Amino acid sequence: MSGGAVAESSSGKGRGGRRKKRRINIRIDMTPMVDIVMLLLIFYMVTTVFSMPQAMEINLPPEEETETVPVKESRLLTIRIDGQNQFFWNIGDPAKNMPQLLPSRLPADDTLGYQVDTDSLRSLLRALNYDIPKLNTLISIREDAKYSAMVDILDEIDLLERSWNAAKAEELNIEVEDLDKPEYKENKFSYRYAMGEWEDRDDRIIDFAVEAMQSEGGGE
Repeated sequence: MSGGAVAESSSGKGRGGRRKKRRINIRIDMTPMVDIVMLLLIFYMVTTVFSMPQAMEINLPPEEETETVPVKESRLLTIRIDGQNQFFWNIGDPAKNMPQLLPSRLPADDTLGYQVDTDSLRSLLRALNYDIPKLNTLISIREDAKYSAMVDILDEIDLLERSWNAAKAEELNIEVEDLDKPEYKENKFSYRYAMGEWEDRDDRIIDFAVEAMQSEGGGE
């Protein structure tokens, strides 16, 4: 009797036995999915427009050109960038108009130091060119300043020139390229600027401006 009970339980046909579940072998064919992926990849490769690298265009005067054009002090904006990448600007004679420091986009106690606020730089260039017709800008950069400082100001000049001409073309209801035509050429805005060499005089001007700012800050 006992032997028969054991045989029944082991065979799974007894009262407490369990039937084995039948496993269904599932086979997924990945070929259609691979085909779809390859078709999508080819589609995106064909339709994608790759962005071309843009270089900053700088128009340099020819070497044989030696003619000098006098510029009134009231129409001369001087931007000096010192070794700490600080942007100082003034109109005309710095002895009469003290160079002012453009604000930094970082707090004064930030460990990264001064980084010019490009929004303030853009607003300054736009406002002065609106207020002063035929404004000329002289940019002087100290030798130990970072290369990014020159890129920042030239980039803002280029953006200002593009946006100005786009607004003028929209006002005249023409395309921007049409501003090069003789009948519209007088409406095209071209930023007047030059790169100047940093001199010892510029160091003295910046030092005097910094001392004046520090004395004003201490007085407050």
